Amino acid sequence: MRVSIRNVSKRFDRTPVLRDISLEIEDRELFFLLGPSGCGKTTLLRLLAGFYPPDAGELWFGEQRMNDVPPHRRNTGMVFQNYALWPHLTVAQNVAYGLEVRRCSAAERRRRVAEALAVVQMEAFAERSPNQLSGGQQQRVALARALVVRPDVLLLDEPLSNLDARLRLEMREEIRRIHDETRITTVYVTHDQKEALSMADRVAVLREGGVEQIGEPRRIYARPATRFVAEFVGETNWLEGRVVGAAGEHGEVETRAGRLQTASPGALTPGQPVWVGFRPEAVRMGPGLPNALTARVRQVTYLGEIEQYRLELADGTPVKAFEQNPQALRRAGDALAVHVRPEDLFVLAVTPTSGR
Repeated sequence: MRVSIRNVSKRFDRTPVLRDISLEIEDRELFFLLGPSGCGKTTLLRLLAGFYPPDAGELWFGEQRMNDVPPHRRNTGMVFQNYALWPHLTVAQNVAYGLEVRRCSAAERRRRVAEALAVVQMEAFAERSPNQLSGGQQQRVALARALVVRPDVLLLDEPLSNLDARLRLEMREEIRRIHDETRITTVYVTHDQKEALSMADRVAVLREGGVEQIGEPRRIYARPATRFVAEFVGETNWLEGRVVGAAGEHGEVETRAGRLQTASPGALTPGQPVWVGFRPEAVRMGPGLPNALTARVRQVTYLGEIEQYRLELADGTPVKAFEQNPQALRRAGDALAVHVRPEDLFVLAVTPTSGR
């Protein structure tokens, strides 16, 4: 089921929560709404479920306009952050609840409950009560309850936020597996960047009720469209500079740390003030051209498989760097040559809201 969100706005009292949002979610896509608390992502999910009406704009499921369709007629499945399981019902009875509302026959209910529990690998727990299950198992039951009604659109509202770190990793893989098996169009809300990057087909990054960027996870991470996106989806080093050349597939930016070559100048023009960004893992230890930088080690944190460095460039700019499988022993105060490949730099125009 294709989901279209067209120029949707929503406010509560006088506070705008969503501002003219437009998104196209493809049929069978696992689509993430990613952003900090208060950005409007859960409100948008609840608009899709029919719990709130939009103040402006339109919502479409396929060829059907949904603005005036009540929640129980939208054929969506919702998984809440707190699972929302009935404690007095068994696992099977919880999963069957939506089918009872739809007046399915007893035989049909038994068959579809068994199928849904098999999808989430919870068949052996059908007669247990929710309080006899772990958090991860309860989340699987909540997923089964949403899947059993065979929804056109599955809506997940931060479903892993109540789980510990190990279970979150396990359930990421399970939700991805379940989606690949069922191919239900799924909209997943989270503030966890790792969840979005590791699971999504595409991601929309939201900020203050608007969309900052939409794209595949690798694109979002490697080519952020704004400084906010760059900093929200990962750690970023910044150098302030000015474009000195932009031709073909290459560009050059003059910074206080030196002249840097970029792989793609984009729409930048000579003389334009810019931010040059790069991830800590993009910093390569040792001399290299182009984009050689002189640094001094200020702090070293050894973590086994990775070593983290706080560096200071020749102009005093602080830089964070990661080294996988570290071999050399470096200490605070050591001089260090580093470099960054042109393709690992991203260049953003300086705007009134992009600086600090």
